[in-house]
Amino acid sequence: MAKLRITLKKSLIGRKDDHIATVKALGLKKIGCVVEHEDTPQIKGMINKVSYLLDVQEA
Repeated sequence: MAKLRITLKKSLIGRKDDHIATVKALGLKKIGCVVEHEDTPQIKGMINKVSYLLDVQEA
């Protein structure tokens, strides 16, 4: 499967609790933090929920 490189681009301060939990579940902690995940439907759903906070690229 393809890999996705996910970067946190915006702050979590003042965001909804479920959006913060989604970002934490992706493994992102600070602005500029980068993680790689497999391109699965579950990960795509999490990315779509908080897409305004993230930068996503194919790895």
